[in-house]
This record gives sequence, C-alpha cells and structure tokens, in this order.
Amino acid sequence: MGRYFNKFAGVFTASALAVSSAFAAYPDKPIKLIVTFAPGGASDIVARTIAEPLGQKLGQPVVVDNRPGAGGSVGGLATVQAAPDGYTLMMANSTPLSIGPFVLEKQPYDPVKQFTHIFYAGSAPVLFMANPKSGVNSLADLSKKATTGEGIAFGSGGPASIGHISGEFFKSLVSGNMTHVAYKGGAPMTTDLLGGQIPVGVDVVTAFVPLVKSGQIKALAVTSATRSPLLPDVPTTAEAGFPKLRVDNYFGVSGPAGLPKDVTEKLYAALAEVLAMPNVVKKLEENGIVYSKLTQAEYAALVARQINEWNPVIKASGAKL
Repeated sequence: MGRYFNKFAGVFTASALAVSSAFAAYPDKPIKLIVTFAPGGASDIVARTIAEPLGQKLGQPVVVDNRPGAGGSVGGLATVQAAPDGYTLMMANSTPLSIGPFVLEKQPYDPVKQFTHIFYAGSAPVLFMANPKSGVNSLADLSKKATTGEGIAFGSGGPASIGHISGEFFKSLVSGNMTHVAYKGGAPMTTDLLGGQIPVGVDVVTAFVPLVKSGQIKALAVTSATRSPLLPDVPTTAEAGFPKLRVDNYFGVSGPAGLPKDVTEKLYAALAEVLAMPNVVKKLEENGIVYSKLTQAEYAALVARQINEWNPVIKASGAKL
C-alpha cells in the first residue's frame, strides 16, 4: 500500500512541478492582444502603444489582432472562448464590456464572470459640447433646456455609442426631455453641430480639441475625475455641478476567466513598467488618455461598477444593435 502511495505521490509531485515550471517560463511564444475595433481608433492606438514595449518586457512579441463588430462583442467573445493561458488578451474598454453585450438580442458573455481583468491603462473622457449660438454655455444651461419647454436634442456618433449612453445618463440624472440624434460616426455629427442642425453633441474628447480651441465649439464639461490635459480650461462634470455624471471610457488589459495567478501577476508587473515609461504616457496623453495607477482588484471593481451604473440607462435608452 505504501509503495503504491509513494509512487502516486511521486507522479503527482512531478506533474505539479511541470505545471509550475510551465507557468514560470511564461511566456514562451507570442501573445495575441485582441482589439475590439478596426485599426486607427482609440483602442487600437492604446494597444499599439503598449504592445512593443510589453513584448520587450516579457521577452516575446505582443501581436495586435483587430476583431471589430457587434459593439465590440466579436472581440470580446473571441477572448472568453480562448484558453486561459495568458496567450490571448484583450484591449478592454467600456464598449465591449459595459455597452456591447447589453444592446444585442442575446447577451454573448458575462463581462464580469467570464474575464480576468488584469490592468487598467487609463481613460479618455467624454466631452459634452454645444454650438456657440445654441445658448447652452454650461451643463446647468443644458439641464435647464432639458427640463423646460420642448426639451433639447443631442447628437452622438451612433446608437449605443459611448456618446449616446453618456447623453442618456445625463438625461436620467436631470429627468429631462432630450432627444437623441444618432449619426453614422463622429464626423457627420460634428458637421451638423458646427452648422447648428443640432445644438449639443456628446462624444470622446480627442477629435474635438482643435474645434474647441478655435471657438467653433463650446466645451461644457469632460466626464473624467480630473481635467483633460488636452483641454485644461474645461471643467469636469463634478466641477460643473454634476458629480454623478462620471463616465470613464476606460482602457485596460483583460483575459479570459481562469488565468493562473502567476501569469496574471507577471502581466500586471510588466504592464506597470510599461505605463511608467515617459514616452508611453506622453503618447497616451496626446490622444486624450489619462493614466492613473489602479490595482488589479480596483480595475475589476471599476468594470463591475460601470456595468451596474450604465445598465439601467442602456435599458431605458432602448439602444439596440
């Protein structure tokens, strides 16, 4: 009996050591970083900014793999279906986690339970803005317009976009009458905002900086906790009197559920080193993305909190894809 037990124990110990050694050697092949949008967008920019230095830190290439479609859910589904071995990661953001899964006919995955949320890489605020001739010069003005008379319209880059959901969030906070005008992208929305066809627009801040600085668009507020380095004179929503209107269009690195602790810790440590590099931070800031350090637990809590906050707004908006 003892001989058989010792033999079994020896096999078990050898297997455990082999598994431990495998994870200690991680990574020993290229890592795929899925981006849930087409090349050129904010998520793609963040992914390509961190991919090369992350690969250098880990000793293996990090290859960006664009998987757009279905509100980011195509890339999200590819991630949760991958083996939890650290070789398939996702450039996470608000769309595939907080919006996309909840505007489809059938929810494709659970953005909390089916992911390992590893590292927070910063956020780009949403900008509430107005045509200078609209009479809307602040969020207080927008609230007044929304709660008196016939209400007011606001435009976004499309149904179920982060601009759409942010506008609906404000509408719910003030219990106002705000009609959403959906465009096929930020560019046509901008054209109509400049032309006065719509009085108010809501979208990610980056593309609107030159128009704000030239006076062609009036910036009302940014939805981040701190002011945007691109528009330091524009107040935050909290400074403008609406502290609950916090919209983190965040970016992070996530993987499928069940990633081994050793792998997660190694990725977190390497990513922390990458985000401490001045050239990486500068590149992100040039694109309106502000980085602040969060623990893995804080990042996971942010994902869950945003879903809980946005889900009622998304349902009330009727947004569908």
